[in-house]
Amino acid sequence: MQRKGNLHRTDWMALLSGLLFLVVGILLLTGALTDWVLLASLTVGGLAIAGVISVIARLIRGGR
Repeated sequence: MQRKGNLHRTDWMALLSGLLFLVVGILLLTGALTDWVLLASLTVGGLAIAGVISVIARLIRGGR
């Protein structure tokens, strides 16, 4: 039986960070987000949450 391809693990930090910046970019372009303090808070908070989820995912799957 042949394997069609190698599967790789999901990089949760990269995926969630990309989604965060996509959403923040859309909010900036549409004018829904104009307060720079809120923008900085959302970015730092979102990256912190993405990091925590990434660490939890690595612990669950038995990473380094």
